[in-house]
Amino acid sequence: MKAYIVGVGMTRFEKPETRDWQYWDMAKEAGTAALADAGIRYEQVQQVAVGHCFQASTAAQRAAYELGLTGVPVYNVNNNCATGSTALMMARQFVEGGSSDCVLALGFEKMARGALGGGSTGGDFATSPVARHYGIMAAAHGFERTPPTAQIFGNAAREHMERYGTTEAQLAAVGAKNHRHSVNNPYAQFQDAYTVDEVLAARTVHRPLTKLQCSPTSDGAAAAVVVSERFAEHHGLGDRAVEIVAQAMTTDTADSFASGTCIDAVGQPMSRAAAQQVYEKAGLGAADLDVIELHDCFSINELLTYEALGLCGEGESGKLVESGATTYGGRWVVNPSGGLISKGHPLGATGIAQAAELTWQLRGEAGARQVPSARVGLAHNIGLGGAAVVTLLASGVVGG
Repeated sequence: MKAYIVGVGMTRFEKPETRDWQYWDMAKEAGTAALADAGIRYEQVQQVAVGHCFQASTAAQRAAYELGLTGVPVYNVNNNCATGSTALMMARQFVEGGSSDCVLALGFEKMARGALGGGSTGGDFATSPVARHYGIMAAAHGFERTPPTAQIFGNAAREHMERYGTTEAQLAAVGAKNHRHSVNNPYAQFQDAYTVDEVLAARTVHRPLTKLQCSPTSDGAAAAVVVSERFAEHHGLGDRAVEIVAQAMTTDTADSFASGTCIDAVGQPMSRAAAQQVYEKAGLGAADLDVIELHDCFSINELLTYEALGLCGEGESGKLVESGATTYGGRWVVNPSGGLISKGHPLGATGIAQAAELTWQLRGEAGARQVPSARVGLAHNIGLGGAAVVTLLASGVVGG
């Protein structure tokens, strides 16, 4: 059974404590927008998959209750930074498996100011879920007094530079591109453009990464309505529908740790495996993509993901971004939303916000950031510790 996204919505992503709201307020705003976009009522939703990382156990129910008290199953989902896409995957599975015809995927996060920690309260890395990953980093590079997530990705950048000759300017080109894209996104946390030189001159977080190459902590929510083909046909939603053609989640394998490199520890092998599964299922490849939303938590991860998705060969990603191939007028438009670096990164919402952006792009509704003639889009969302979710979406006719 096919699954379609027929409605999406999101809040603006904002710096924590910018607005006086609670997580259920932002969830209500995003969920209401998605339902209105689909033209359906919450009473028609049969199950709700809700992603969040930093709220309490049944925060999903507290948030969903703002949309209605219908008694339907509500699931709390937590998969680190891949939480939102995991909730979307659950919604798709419910529909494709035939257990529901209409499912809401909802993600939100209300975060604290400052750098994101290493996945363990109080910095106790011995018991952290990502202790194995940070152990790889410590063995190869030591452990410094900088934010741990920036540190492990920064060390991956150093490895890429040493191995392939990637330059700091190429890394900064990712940040400059994504900040430039976000100028046209009213939902983005930041809407300022920067040159490569300005990105390079920003405060260093962990060499070679500067502040303008790192995703911020953010508050925000996003939602998507996922339905079956028969539901879309019965309710006349064909012109709103974007098909979830293929989707895959992978987790760490021995390849993540065998090399002893940060490049592998931060998830390039599992991203590559997820992409390969999706391409095989869809019968498509990188050459067929028009628009991509990928997990640029740090500029180096965008470069690593180019290689994992097959946009270029191993070690060629720095030259790819430098060539202009991943922006407007190039071969693909990557992160037209501004990506995590500039749009923001409220963990539970990020993956669903990627799907929202692609839905608008494939419908031709993205306004000033519209990718011309976009028909096929791909989302990539990764969580350290780990999970990688790749989703391929396509515009088309329901029943075709």
